[in-house]
Amino acid sequence: MPDEVKPNVNEAPTHEAQLAAESIASGEEKAPTVDFDADYEAAQKFSVSEVDRTGKGEAAAESATAPKYQTSKPQETKTQTQSTGNPDDFLELAKEVGNSNTEGVTNVSDDLVQQALEKGERKN
Repeated sequence: MPDEVKPNVNEAPTHEAQLAAESIASGEEKAPTVDFDADYEAAQKFSVSEVDRTGKGEAAAESATAPKYQTSKPQETKTQTQSTGNPDDFLELAKEVGNSNTEGVTNVSDDLVQQALEKGERKN
């Protein structure tokens, strides 16, 4: 069922729309009609292309989205640590990591703070 468009002159967003609304209100022009049901049915026909109605559409979509390059499958590797059971191995590693000259000191004692204060006083 077609509906008649009733433009409002005060709500026209552009000058041309305002002139068209005035022409319709004065009776110079006939108000356009819109058939929403017919427009909806026509839109449904266009929403699916002719290719998609056949099996060719699916094949075309598959080829268009197929990867261009083959990728290799990741291989799972298992790594096991060898425990030596020798505490000297750990102590050697701890010495290398813990006694770095560029790293900050981790244990701050009162004596260390006192030494820092004394060094600061000597520079001033």
